[in-house]
Amino acid sequence: MSIHAQEFNPRQVMNRPNFELFHFTDHRLLSVDYHNHDFYEIYYFISGKVNCVIEGRTYYLKPGDILLINNKEVHRPLIEPGQTYERVVIWVRPSYIRHIEENEINLTACFDESARHHNNLLRPQSELFRMIKKLYGQLEAAYGSDAYGSSTLCRAYLTELLVLLNRAYFDMPAGEMPEVGYNEKIGDIIRYINENLAGDLSLDTLAGQFYISKYHLSRQFKQNVGFTLHQYVLKKRLMSARSLLEEGETVNTAFIKSGFNDYSNFSRSFKEEFGYSPKQFASLVPGLWDG
Repeated sequence: MSIHAQEFNPRQVMNRPNFELFHFTDHRLLSVDYHNHDFYEIYYFISGKVNCVIEGRTYYLKPGDILLINNKEVHRPLIEPGQTYERVVIWVRPSYIRHIEENEINLTACFDESARHHNNLLRPQSELFRMIKKLYGQLEAAYGSDAYGSSTLCRAYLTELLVLLNRAYFDMPAGEMPEVGYNEKIGDIIRYINENLAGDLSLDTLAGQFYISKYHLSRQFKQNVGFTLHQYVLKKRLMSARSLLEEGETVNTAFIKSGFNDYSNFSRSFKEEFGYSPKQFASLVPGLWDG
């Protein structure tokens, strides 16, 4: 598909202001920890034996599968040895997608809805898949080129790809769900946490709310999600605060709406997670991802 295939680079932060593309091919066993980004990820699986865990759901991937991962979802791939692992990964900032949108078209909709409905997997039908695969090749060729107009072509191809991915997502038959490994109780708890970040999300409260012992909740949550309950809630609250600041809310409003009750702990945790204090981040927001 491309002459740009490379071995995996473990960094999980963007170096470019708008989007980045990687075509990875690996022949050795990799281990990637649970992580999240402040950007969207489009993951196109080409070959290997890989499952991907996103917010406690395990997707059993087939060649040609596409995963849509938004900027608030914790995830990791589980890679089995013995086969060449090949994939194309696109990272794109939500602000850049909004910048290239026209009229009232919402090109981030597929990412938002996939997270809301806990279905991150696309298996496009044959004709649509052919079009998407062709676009991947065109985008990759333009991305790696210094030829005149390459950046303009990149923007055009990425826009078209986002349109097709949204069509593929919203054209899926109602109720169609891929085979996934899933603990329903933990899934309900994850959903509750994300819908009630400003509320009491202590272990005691959640165990009582969902009629499960604290021991089993702690054990099952870590096993399915990859984080302790406390780590997950903290991470989600920090993501919420960051999003609120990006939307122009004050630091105090972000602090309250995200469920924190100790400002010094909030400020310290925010800086550890994102590299800026909340006040520093808020001051940078208007031009943070310009370019």
